Amino acid sequence: MNTPRLRYATFIGTLLQAAMVIAGHFVPLVKTGFMFGGLALSLVAGVLYGARAGGGFAAAAAGGALAGGACALIGILLSFMLGDVTAPVIAFGTVGSAVSGLLGALVSRAAAKAPLSDRSAS
Repeated sequence: MNTPRLRYATFIGTLLQAAMVIAGHFVPLVKTGFMFGGLALSLVAGVLYGARAGGGFAAAAAGGALAGGACALIGILLSFMLGDVTAPVIAFGTVGSAVSGLLGALVSRAAAKAPLSDRSAS
């Protein structure tokens, strides 16, 4: 596992999650999108990990899951402390976001390994 890449992806994901939570605390429209927004931001964290971490698909999946789950956990805990979500969201939100991060890492890894089309054939 690429630890510097994991830290980077988790840090960026956490910043984005915290920004969404703080905005949602004051703007009800943002709060209604916490679930999909949080999943999307964890997917971004997974993409950030998988795109540059190197290694195979298993390592990308593990790192993406960790980055996506960790940044979501911090964001959900902040939201819980602000009183915007209930305690069960901590568990199922973190697990769902870990899966989202895993998928993001796998997609970015697959895209990185895909061959480029031959542009000179036209």
